[in-house]
Amino acid sequence: MIIVLSPEYDIPNEVEILNQLFKQGLACYHVRKPHKSYEEYCAYIQQIDTAFHDRIVVHDYHKVINEFNLKGIHFKEQHRIDHIDNPGKYFKGLNMFGKTISSSFHDLKALEDCYFEFDYHFLSPVFNSISKEGYSGRGFNVTDSNKTIIALGGICPENVAQVKQLGYNGIAVLGSIWKAVNPLQSFKNIEAVF
Repeated sequence: MIIVLSPEYDIPNEVEILNQLFKQGLACYHVRKPHKSYEEYCAYIQQIDTAFHDRIVVHDYHKVINEFNLKGIHFKEQHRIDHIDNPGKYFKGLNMFGKTISSSFHDLKALEDCYFEFDYHFLSPVFNSISKEGYSGRGFNVTDSNKTIIALGGICPENVAQVKQLGYNGIAVLGSIWKAVNPLQSFKNIEAVF
């Protein structure tokens, strides 16, 4: 599984590039736009070709799952800590039938100790981050885990083979796509080695 995360701040031609990535075969896109209002968040999703909405997972404003035919919702680490103790209450009013639920982790023990059954888990940073300066990789080895874990942090074509050796079920990329001169070609390169 290859997941692309949105850049935190909008970049020129972002939605146009994203639609090209979907056409190239991108199966899962995580929208992480923490600085947008609810209305701006909805407007961003509306710009994306509706044929690809069922490949979109949202990090913010989970109630948008009721307004668009989306793939699922994602819990940022603190949001999970704040709300997952009472999932029945949290999910009440959200149309989650057939949708995915994922979460971010920055510690392998916390991931393994989490009792909630997420569809998949981000673990980061695996390698030195491309998009966040000073965010050093921790090289987590997950070969002994029976959970679905996605490597995040510093993923690029040169280290995809290492990701597989460390036991991950997939990769999530951000900087190696959105900081690339040609994001579509960068995605193709990552896809080719994955």
